[in-house]
Amino acid sequence: MSTEKDIDFVLRTVEERDIRFVRLWFTDVLGTLKSFAISPEELEEAFEEGIGFDGSSIDGFARLEESDMLAFPDAETFQLLPWRPTESGVARVFCNICTPSREPFAGDPRGCLERVFERADREGYVFNVGPKIEYFYFDNDVDPVPLDTAGYFDLTPSDVANDLRRQTTLTLEKMSVPVQYSFHGGGPSQNVIELRFTEAVSCADNIMSSRLVIKQEAAAEGLFASFMPKPLSDAPGSAMFLYLSLFDHDGENLFWAPKTEHPAHLSELAQHFVAGLLRYAPEFTLVTNPTVNSYKRFITSGEVPNYATWGRKNRSALVRVPTHKPGKHVATRVELRSADNTANPYLALAVTLAAGLKGIEDELVLPEEATVDTFSQSERELAAEGIERLPRTLGEAVDRFEESELMRETLGEHIFNYLVESKRREWEEFCTTVTDWERVHYYGGV
Repeated sequence: MSTEKDIDFVLRTVEERDIRFVRLWFTDVLGTLKSFAISPEELEEAFEEGIGFDGSSIDGFARLEESDMLAFPDAETFQLLPWRPTESGVARVFCNICTPSREPFAGDPRGCLERVFERADREGYVFNVGPKIEYFYFDNDVDPVPLDTAGYFDLTPSDVANDLRRQTTLTLEKMSVPVQYSFHGGGPSQNVIELRFTEAVSCADNIMSSRLVIKQEAAAEGLFASFMPKPLSDAPGSAMFLYLSLFDHDGENLFWAPKTEHPAHLSELAQHFVAGLLRYAPEFTLVTNPTVNSYKRFITSGEVPNYATWGRKNRSALVRVPTHKPGKHVATRVELRSADNTANPYLALAVTLAAGLKGIEDELVLPEEATVDTFSQSERELAAEGIERLPRTLGEAVDRFEESELMRETLGEHIFNYLVESKRREWEEFCTTVTDWERVHYYGGV
């Protein structure tokens, strides 16, 4: 929520830095970044009264007869766009969307995450998230031919993206988006940028900013950055790994416990939280993996989760507990490994937080650690151990999502119904065009 101090700072900066265009940013339900520009003369009114716009053509927003919307800028998110000229410059600010009566709009993904975050805050928890974003560089958006043959962490002349990753990192840091790591990924022409953890809403804002900057910097070099989960059939897919933790209001990490209490240093609260993720993962998979292509990434072997398991060293687990730095309790976190970059980050973080909180509320018991790669066991063996398989297709994900009361409650009827309708339609359209070869190769014959 914008404070008078934040608003005064923004208005003063706009005047002093010769900002002539202020871009108002928000996303549709599916996570596509939307924007329109206002003049600096309209900015003060925008903070006080919002800026009206027609939402009838925004995916998942409103019907024609109730399409008027108000965008209220969040002054804390104001940043200059470093790739624009300094003279007559351009800035951006994320917005919350309201109805003309100034009520929060039920179809606003950012508002949805804020509601879940505020609920956690009332219960004494601060939800922190650090994302690791994988993506590919290609020389065009039609024929995905890799630009190099480098591998994981490689530093070789064949890695053409070295300079591009460096420039991307510098641009993000100019926008106050802190980058912890950047490196070459495991696949040819695959790259990774990992952001420093922050509270959930800021994290989702940072993910949206990062996706744009990655594409912007690639386009400036005549290249195309792809966040497609599985653009190449013979190379690893791209994920959006989410490092999750709960802190209290004094900045103490609530996930840490001595090893005498749990071998993975997980507190009782953290165990309940992870148990919630495992219990509800099949229901929220539609949100974290919302496209047909998302499930092509799952049909593979190696470090891709297909079952709702957890582990420390097992990278085929849905939730992994990284070994934190000894004696550094703040580093304790859990890694959700299923999500990909086609997800709307606001909704993805909302449903994962809701699942974890539900696990805490119901005091769900954390199952035994999965120490064996699930690819080495049969479905019958895994089922006998009580391990549930994640949805294998977009169609299965829609079915599990539609049955979920937790997802309906978390997202609200507006977003929930839109996702069910739009994603079921997307799956049905795909099924009318998919070939028999694709059915077998990508979806195990379904």
